[in-house]
Amino acid sequence: MTRFDAETAPVDEDPGTGSPGPRRALLEAREVPLGGVRAMSVHRFLPQRDLPLVGAWCFLDRFGPQRTRMRVEPHPHIGLQTVTWPLAGEVHHRDTLGSDVVIERGALNIMTSGAGIAHSEYSVGDEPIPLDALQLWVALPEERRHGAPEFERHADLPELDLGGGAAATVVVGELAGAASPATMHTPIVGAELRLPAGTVVDLPLEAAWEYAVVPVFGSVRVDGEDAAAPDAVAPGALLYLGDGRDGIRLTAGDEEATVFLLGGEPFGDEIVMWWNFVGRSHDEIEVAREEWEAASDRFGHVVGHGDERIPAPPLPHVRLTPRRRRL
Repeated sequence: MTRFDAETAPVDEDPGTGSPGPRRALLEAREVPLGGVRAMSVHRFLPQRDLPLVGAWCFLDRFGPQRTRMRVEPHPHIGLQTVTWPLAGEVHHRDTLGSDVVIERGALNIMTSGAGIAHSEYSVGDEPIPLDALQLWVALPEERRHGAPEFERHADLPELDLGGGAAATVVVGELAGAASPATMHTPIVGAELRLPAGTVVDLPLEAAWEYAVVPVFGSVRVDGEDAAAPDAVAPGALLYLGDGRDGIRLTAGDEEATVFLLGGEPFGDEIVMWWNFVGRSHDEIEVAREEWEAASDRFGHVVGHGDERIPAPPLPHVRLTPRRRRL
């Protein structure tokens, strides 16, 4: 999905000392424009000023819940995987590989850009529909980010019984011995957890990985720590948990809770993010922008579209630099 917002800011004004900070932080999502206009309500959880990545996860938007007509014209990506996880409604995805699919609840759609890909996203039908989804990006490691693009769809994802009526869907990566069939390129996990009201779940984690918890519906207590309300984290916030944990305890509130768990091995490279591109330097981003504007073969042509496409915004007047973690 395309981005037009303050994330185009070129520099991290205070790169910090790199010394360790708090290993737990509650970070509020912020509303941002989508596609250059505020036609949809979009809330961004990652990247944050103090937290550019959780493992290789570098971007998380939630668009919805709302009733809307979505029209995101062809736009490019480099250096990342898009992970689309629908909560309600259907979205028509088309890309330059010839993929032409409807994205719906329960099915994972993952697009690997490699050196370059373009795609479009339309809500199904011509009228506004109920729409809600998580859109996530995963930064690709050096050995994969220059390769060919790919698209995968997986409707049969592993389920975990967490006890007490609670369950998890392993969307990507691995959790508690269950592995998603999706092709990933770093040690990672993304999982949807569903907890009946009042349920307590002890969830095993990899101590060497870092994690974050994002409530989608309802509130949860995480290790009994104080957060958005006494002992609770509610939708609209991301709770960063850091690393060094071999497990966490989640307790649902008075209503059923749905939570998305992000985690993974800390990413080894500093990244430069601008618009829809994840790179390593200003020059690399500049070349990708020029090639998109020139309709280069690098990005191809999105099936089913004519000349319509989203133009790249202008680059800032100073050089883009990596955002550095303060947490």
